[in-house]
Amino acid sequence: MHVLIIEDEPLIAMSIQNALEDAGATSFHIVENETDAVISARDHRPAFITSDVELKEGTGPAAVRTIHDELGDIPVVFVTATPDKCIPCDPPGSVLAKPFANDDLELAFRRALAA
Repeated sequence: MHVLIIEDEPLIAMSIQNALEDAGATSFHIVENETDAVISARDHRPAFITSDVELKEGTGPAAVRTIHDELGDIPVVFVTATPDKCIPCDPPGSVLAKPFANDDLELAFRRALAA
């Protein structure tokens, strides 16, 4: 299962990857901005996306919206220090506040895939 991680903080991106590896994800691409997220999804369609909301360049919700418009619905969990800026997020997805517990991310991952 391929996961696209949209996160501009490398240590947080690695934490997300480690948690999702424990939950069964097998391949990852980590990007730091909106443009690279869309390019990555076009190159290798993800089965799941995690996205920060505020990025150094662009926003995660805008990237996910473009990906959904082009590739169809893909489960997403927004992992953000600013959850109030993502309620409601368009496109919709679970919102997990930073700092997060790995167990909470794994649970959100499983729920999103089951939906």
